[in-house]
Amino acid sequence: MTKEMSQRDPSDGGATATGSTREVKTALTRFVSEIKSFNDDIDTRLQQQEERLTMLDRKSLSPARPALSAARDTEAPHQKAFEAYLRSGDDDALRGIDLEGKSLSTAVAADGGYLVDPKTADVIQSVLRSNASLRAVANVVNVEATSYDVLIDHGDLGSGWATETDPAAETATPTIERISIPLHELSALPKASQRLLDDAAFDIETWLAARIADKFARAEAAAFVSGDGVDKPTGFLTHPTVDNDSWTWGNIGYVATGTDGDFDATDPADVIFDLIYGLDAEYRVGASFVMNSKTAGAVRKLKDADGRFLWSDGLAAEMPARLAGYPVLIVEDMPDIATGADAIAFGDFAAGYTVAERPDTRILRDPFSAKPHVLFYATKRVGGDVSDFAAIKVLKFAIA
Repeated sequence: MTKEMSQRDPSDGGATATGSTREVKTALTRFVSEIKSFNDDIDTRLQQQEERLTMLDRKSLSPARPALSAARDTEAPHQKAFEAYLRSGDDDALRGIDLEGKSLSTAVAADGGYLVDPKTADVIQSVLRSNASLRAVANVVNVEATSYDVLIDHGDLGSGWATETDPAAETATPTIERISIPLHELSALPKASQRLLDDAAFDIETWLAARIADKFARAEAAAFVSGDGVDKPTGFLTHPTVDNDSWTWGNIGYVATGTDGDFDATDPADVIFDLIYGLDAEYRVGASFVMNSKTAGAVRKLKDADGRFLWSDGLAAEMPARLAGYPVLIVEDMPDIATGADAIAFGDFAAGYTVAERPDTRILRDPFSAKPHVLFYATKRVGGDVSDFAAIKVLKFAIA
């Protein structure tokens, strides 16, 4: 056996080794080529992804893109569902949403509709506060009931000096009165065409909030001043007025100018100070004047005995003008200067007038009543009334 092996051709082993080496080299070459191709494919994919991201960034920064669209993908589900309901009446998404704070999850089964989401409600509330209304200086409270009760203490507990040995004398007992402020339903009915609602670039939430806020603000402002209390708030000028020298609870005290329909010809500015000091000191700290623009135009011409104007403009745009040192709120629903008119009010309205409201706003979509337009019936509940008759005085343009 050993002899036969020794007689084999030595070139066979060399040929086998050479073939194996060639195969290894071929395999290595193929492997390196595949790795390079794989790397090239990865580089290509990364480059394509980078190009896509660049294009998306350019689109998001494009000024022609609607403002609402940029935020639409990141909106909360209830906001998307609310917009879908406003545009097309699709309320399927609303029914499955469960949110806190009485937002869109609450369907109003009795008469249909949904409570608007907090974002839109905040927009409406901010516009209401910024409008010229008694709301800006009144006491505003949020309630969940159908009315808001204010308790008024008319008297003191009573007190007296005591000695070491004498028995204590009985003192007076305070009188408590309850003022109930009912909440009334305030409504607005803006409309839009379905074609307009279908336009993707149309910011329906901002439009709807602006329309509702405009209607609500104008209705509220008028009611807080002169509302009769029938299905609306009771205005402070609706209550009886009496001469401030004989003022009693349940009435608004007035100071007369001494001239029918005008200021006094000789000393027109004196009555402003009579009005200021006709209010108790505890209320003067937070007091302000309320009048309309026409009255303000006449008042700002008044001067004191030294020839100085009583009126001074605010030092900044957001600061109110001042009359004799007190801020002035311009409310266009106040009456003009006329015979017997209570054209100027002065008082601490945060103590004297209370606005009670439910914090939610309800929306009902009606595509049938005004075709081809879609109506949006928006409602909220609000009430208002005088809560302290001693905190408000008025200037009556009359002889007495």
